[in-house]
Amino acid sequence: MCFLKSLSNEVKSAQLFLNGLSKSRQLVLAALFTSLATLFQSAGGFLPGIGIFISPLSTAPILFCFIISLPLGFITYILTNLLLLIIQPSELIIFPFTTGVLGIGLGVAFYFFKKRLYIIISGATLLTLGIITLLYVFKFPVLGPMISKDFSLSTIGFIFLFTFLYSWIWVELSLAYFKKLKTFTSL
Repeated sequence: MCFLKSLSNEVKSAQLFLNGLSKSRQLVLAALFTSLATLFQSAGGFLPGIGIFISPLSTAPILFCFIISLPLGFITYILTNLLLLIIQPSELIIFPFTTGVLGIGLGVAFYFFKKRLYIIISGATLLTLGIITLLYVFKFPVLGPMISKDFSLSTIGFIFLFTFLYSWIWVELSLAYFKKLKTFTSL
């Protein structure tokens, strides 16, 4: 089963290559990823309609920075939140609890785990907790008006299944990206 397969060396080789960069280059990379995450997340407010399909891409810069280095990923996450506070404050409630926390969960899991299943479950669990926090603590209708704001185990089960599939897609996309990065860096 593909969930139990160990990750190949693409992620580790990318970490070694990117950790070999100087600290100033790593900070520039973090600044670039911060701006990309901010642009992607704020697309929902600046481009109504199509921006909804662009804003989930804000997970990628956070995820890649956490894969490179945990402190660098944390800096990118905090700076993205600060930029969103200035540029698009309406997205500040969504990013820290959904796309940002998914990037954290998957990035940290890629850093520590070797099996796909553990990485997917880590991302899905954090994203589920973020969505539940928005729904039941802040009473923010993150999933639209169809989902009840009253606590329900069936709703939480549905949310976890959705976040599991969503995390799985992000893991596979990330692995495909690192395979391409490995061939690019070996040239």
